[in-house]
Amino acid sequence: MEHTSSTREHALVLLRQGMTNQAVAQRLGVPRGTVGWWRHEDRRRRREPFIRPTDCPRCIGRPFDQEAYSYLLGLYLGDGHIVSKTKQHHLSIFCDASWTGLVDAAEAAIRQVMSMPRVSRRQKQGCVEVKSYTQHWVCMFPQHGPGKKHERSIALEPWQQQVVDEHPWPFVRGLVHSDGCRITNWTVRNGKRYEYPRYWFTNVSDDIRQLYTDTLDRLGVTWTLCTRYGKAYNISVARKASVALMDAHIGPKY
Repeated sequence: MEHTSSTREHALVLLRQGMTNQAVAQRLGVPRGTVGWWRHEDRRRRREPFIRPTDCPRCIGRPFDQEAYSYLLGLYLGDGHIVSKTKQHHLSIFCDASWTGLVDAAEAAIRQVMSMPRVSRRQKQGCVEVKSYTQHWVCMFPQHGPGKKHERSIALEPWQQQVVDEHPWPFVRGLVHSDGCRITNWTVRNGKRYEYPRYWFTNVSDDIRQLYTDTLDRLGVTWTLCTRYGKAYNISVARKASVALMDAHIGPKY
């Protein structure tokens, strides 16, 4: 299908004003692929380097959903990682496949923090990998680096700590949803069986456990450090008042 030169020039004017290929295509009734080719040829003639559009809050300074980010940060520190490639990075959050609500919440948090990157789900044995593709996830998660998290230092940047300080419960929820659980324990006293709820958080990184317990302290939640083979391993919340507080803001996975 041929298009007049005036249509092409009109499209280029709109593109140079910042409109997307799709928006120009819809306005002028031209296939989006054609508009994309016009943009490519126009950039080549003007020797204009291609810069991929982004809505990264750290790069363009836009406000972002800090509550969603605090939750996503907890998920990332627990069961997330970033894979780096030459032109792109992708964020992966691994969720137990049986917790469908958790999978939905992880994807929703990713989209609320940055809506432009492509998000997909990849079914694996026993889990679902929620993935998002953009080189800018390393801007939002500067804890990314070579090696396993528990083998290197993990510390929050000042701007991240400010987000966690303002939205501590979503951060705790993200950590519990990734590396924690709510279970029912039992014991026998005077021949009677008693059951009581308990929250567990398990992470081999001393730094990540410290971030978790520091936040619990600020929230007034009493916790206990449990060891395995003499090494710090689990954080337990079992006091009745503290469990009630956790239930009010977190609750069991779903």
